[in-house]
Amino acid sequence: MGTSILLVAFLIELALMACSLLTKSHHEKSSSVLHVTVFAVFAALNLTSVIQWSFRWYAMAILLFVWAARGAFRLFKQNGHGTEFRAGRVIFKAISTWLLVFIAITPALIFPQYKLPEATGKYKVGTVQSTFVDESRIEEYSNMGGFRKLNVACWHPENVNHRVPLVLFSHGGLGTKTSNESLYIELASHGYVVCAIGHAHHSFWTKFEDGTVAWLSMDYFKELQREDAKTDKEQSYAYYQKWMNIRTGDINFVMDTLLENRASGGNGVSSLIDTDKIGVIGHSQGGSAALAMPRQRDDVDAVIALESPFLYDIVGVENHKFVWTDQPYPVPLLTVYSDSSWAHLSAWSQYARNHEILFNTSETVSTLYLPGRGHFSMTDLSLASPLLVRLLDGEKPIQNSKEYLKTMNQACLDFFDRYLKGRNG
Repeated sequence: MGTSILLVAFLIELALMACSLLTKSHHEKSSSVLHVTVFAVFAALNLTSVIQWSFRWYAMAILLFVWAARGAFRLFKQNGHGTEFRAGRVIFKAISTWLLVFIAITPALIFPQYKLPEATGKYKVGTVQSTFVDESRIEEYSNMGGFRKLNVACWHPENVNHRVPLVLFSHGGLGTKTSNESLYIELASHGYVVCAIGHAHHSFWTKFEDGTVAWLSMDYFKELQREDAKTDKEQSYAYYQKWMNIRTGDINFVMDTLLENRASGGNGVSSLIDTDKIGVIGHSQGGSAALAMPRQRDDVDAVIALESPFLYDIVGVENHKFVWTDQPYPVPLLTVYSDSSWAHLSAWSQYARNHEILFNTSETVSTLYLPGRGHFSMTDLSLASPLLVRLLDGEKPIQNSKEYLKTMNQACLDFFDRYLKGRNG
C-alpha cells in the first residue's frame, strides 16, 4: 500500500508539473482542489479499512491534513490574482512535495500492511492479556527497582468444552511477545492455550495493564553487543548464566501462576488448561530458555527451539572451551534451523550441543532445517517488515515469507500434536 501511494503521488506531481510548465501557470486553484480531494480519499480509505489505521500512517495523515487545510483556505479566500509564473518554482515545488510524501510514508514502506496466514484449525481464537508481578524477584535492569513485572498474552480456543494443552512461548532477544502471533493463532485454532511472555527489558518494549511501558534495557543491549563466544568464553558464559536465570525465572513464574489459578478453580484461560500436557517453545534466546525448562521442572512434556543454542546446558569453561552437562535431554525435542545457522552448527562453539544432537538416533529428538530464509524470518517480522528482515538477515530471501511461516508453524503443530495430544499422524 505504501509503495502504491508513493507511486501515485509521484505520477500526480509529475502530471501537475508538466501541465504547469506547458501552460505557464501554477494552477493554484486546481492544486488546492486536488489537496482537499486527496485528503478526503485518504480518510475514506481509512474509514473503509482499505488502509488499516496505525502508527505507519500518522505522518502521512498530518501532511495531507495540512495541505488540505491550506487548500481549503486558499479556495475560500480566492481573489482572482494568481502568483507570477516561474518554471523553477514549479519544479522545486514538485520535487519538494514528492520528498515530503516520501518522508511521511517511510513508516508504511518499512512496516507495510500485512495479513497473517489464516488459521487452519476448527476453533475460533480469543486473546486475553494480563500483567503478572513476581514478588520473589527484584527487577535487575531498572534503576527504579521494584518487583519483576511481566506482560503475558494468551491465545485460546473459544467455545471449547474440554481441557487443552498449554504452550508457553519465549521471544528472542530484542523481540516482543507478539513476535510469532501467526504460530500462536494456528496452535490455538487446533485446541491449545498459547501464552506468550513479554520479557520486560529483554523485549524491545512491553506495555503493562496500567498503561506503563518497559523499554529495552540499554545495559542488556550492550551485553548482547559485547558477547562473543569466539574471543571470550568466560564473559559469554557469565552472560548466558545471567540471561537464562532471568528468562527461566520468567517462564517458571508464569507457568506456576497459570497452574495455581487452574488448581484454585479460577475462571478464564487457566480453567481451560490440561495440567498434564505442557509444552514450551521459543525463538533464539527465548528458545534457549525453553530448552532449559525440562532441566528445571518435571511437568514440561515437550520443547521446540527455533534456532536456539543450548545455553543452559553449558556448565562452565575449561581451557577456553565450554563444558557441557552430560545429562541426556529428558523430553521430546524439536530443533528448527534457517540458513542463518545451519551451515555453522559445527563451527559456533555455543551451538556444539545442537550439532551433537544432529546425530542423536532417539525417536523423540527431531531436527528440521528450513532453507531459503534467515533467522528473523522465523518470526512474523518477515511479514511486518520485509525490508528490516532483509537487512537483519543479511541476505536476499529465496522462500516466500508467508509460506515459510506456514511450513514452520505446521511443523510445530505436528510436533505438539504428537507429544501433547498423542497423535502420530
